[in-house]
Amino acid sequence: MTLQMIGCSHHDAAVEIREQLSFSTEHTEQALSSFGERFDGAELVVLSTCNRVELYAAGGPFGSGLIASEPASGSFSFDEVRTALIEFVAECLEKPADFVAEHMAVRQGRDAVEHLFLVAASLDSMVVGEAQILSQVKQAYDLSNVAGATGPVTHAAFQAANRAAKRVQTETTIHRRRLSVPSVAVGEVVPEVFETLRGKRVVLCGAGEMAEETLRYLKNGGSDNLCIINRGRERGDALANSFGAQSKPLEDLHEEIVSADLLIGTTSAEEPLVDSATFARLNSQRGGRIMLVLDLAVPRDFDPVIGDETGVYLYQIDDLQAACNRNRREREKQWPKAKRILDEEVDRFIASLQQRATGPVIRKLRERADQVKSAELQRLLDKLNGTTDPAMTKEIEKSFDRLTNKLLHPPMASIRDDAAAGHSRGLLEALRHLFNLGDDT
Repeated sequence: MTLQMIGCSHHDAAVEIREQLSFSTEHTEQALSSFGERFDGAELVVLSTCNRVELYAAGGPFGSGLIASEPASGSFSFDEVRTALIEFVAECLEKPADFVAEHMAVRQGRDAVEHLFLVAASLDSMVVGEAQILSQVKQAYDLSNVAGATGPVTHAAFQAANRAAKRVQTETTIHRRRLSVPSVAVGEVVPEVFETLRGKRVVLCGAGEMAEETLRYLKNGGSDNLCIINRGRERGDALANSFGAQSKPLEDLHEEIVSADLLIGTTSAEEPLVDSATFARLNSQRGGRIMLVLDLAVPRDFDPVIGDETGVYLYQIDDLQAACNRNRREREKQWPKAKRILDEEVDRFIASLQQRATGPVIRKLRERADQVKSAELQRLLDKLNGTTDPAMTKEIEKSFDRLTNKLLHPPMASIRDDAAAGHSRGLLEALRHLFNLGDDT
């Protein structure tokens, strides 16, 4: 098997470059439709996200045999692979080939497999351990399946990458440490105060990016009683409609504070939304109910002294950012363990493929030897013309079997060892030619 990859990511290409190389839905559909026609029997998966653009190719002239240092018969050389992929991407995106060649690198064989596993496990992500990339890899693979653009190589590689990523998720804590302020606020702080968000009145002030990200975590956490307070009603209404929330004007904030269980600030206001004296008066109307206040805004939306009010638990942006930094350090500690898991999975995957490629050749060699053995044994028995008793005939047959096995053992052992080493010595191809086994093995 040979897996090829052409791509770029946030590691080596600025966002303005990635935007020009991004594959839209239309580009992806076109690529999946035309790739197999242009390169007979070839497979393709297109992964295009905000942080990376990667095309994984295999089969046909891109190599459907082994991960080897030399291409199989009829396959492209590495230079030919690189040129073909660059030209294909350039045509799909209507960009100059030189521009594609400057910004997109080509990986081959084990290097491409290792990269795919790292990507799926989110070890190559801008935020190491983020959960979204695995679902994006799955979606890319599923889309290729629907388009009929996958095959044995991409099936094996992407399914193995998914298994490897699942091992990293279950055997390390690299995905369990939240790194964004909203994710820490909703995922770690809220559970310390409330067993569940269901039925809790959540009042969120603001309708910007921070508010939108916070709403995603709230909804995922089961929040079902959301109210968005925003100075600009149009933007607040639009965000509320997107998340199935209520939308109210800033003038209703005091009333909402009295009914709120969870109050969140994400605005860009230069002054606190409510002064401490007013907040104290409103809190006195709450009947002693607990309130959690998450101030995610800079400048702060709430005066810090409100944290001294009875029943009020206040977390400010600096508290949450410190938790993010601790989590990031913990993720970094888990990185070596996660990488070891992926190395094991890559080795297992490569070994499995090498054995799968070796099996047909060994089987064909055994069949050819058995045919010769049977023919020669029959010729000898015909010459003896029944002069030997059944016991002697059986002993002759055993001798032929032992001779065949002894002759086959060295080449079979060598080819298995060569497979474990990645077929670096080319013994598989040599056996095909030496014993005239053909290319259908």
